[in-house]
Amino acid sequence: MELHNFGDDMKRTTTVLIATVFMLGTAVWAQNSPSKNSGSPNTAAPQASPSYVIGPDDTLAVNVWKEPDLTATLPVRADGMISLPLLNDVQASGLTPMQLAASITEKLKKFVADPRVTVTVTQMNSQRVYVTGEVSHSGPMPLTPDMTVLQALSSAGFTQFANTKGIYVLRNENGAQKKYPVNYKKLIKGEDSASNILLKPGDTIVVP
Repeated sequence: MELHNFGDDMKRTTTVLIATVFMLGTAVWAQNSPSKNSGSPNTAAPQASPSYVIGPDDTLAVNVWKEPDLTATLPVRADGMISLPLLNDVQASGLTPMQLAASITEKLKKFVADPRVTVTVTQMNSQRVYVTGEVSHSGPMPLTPDMTVLQALSSAGFTQFANTKGIYVLRNENGAQKKYPVNYKKLIKGEDSASNILLKPGDTIVVP
């Protein structure tokens, strides 16, 4: 009888140990595994290229080294100006970020010893392209650096009625409107890559 009880106790002890090991292993796996709710890793926002020309409605981050009171994130007004402490209105539209940083640096020399200024475009709102026709998301779209027709179409999506063989880009050149045909089906097959043109501000992509 005592031997029987001893055997039962051993079985119960073994079961508890196995369960404990399983629970510990599950906890470690859960800690090291990505959560379903964590989503995909955050991707960096598109950065303006050094040649990007600032325009109205863009948002700029102006950083003055060791001068937190002069550092600010601010929009470019409709008149192309930004307002900065000490300097009041500064022309931003029509300049690249580096040119604007140089302009601010020169103006700050009256107030700050050896100013070091960087300018970053955090939101590119002044340069847009337009997508219209049989697309899921029509209307204006921010023009990111080196954006191609294929990238814009991927963002816009198609309706079930889209004629992907008849897509074209309308562009104003020297006062005249020019039409650039785009064969989407060939493009996604790696054919006709020449039609995957780089977009310019004001371009309109038409999906019939």
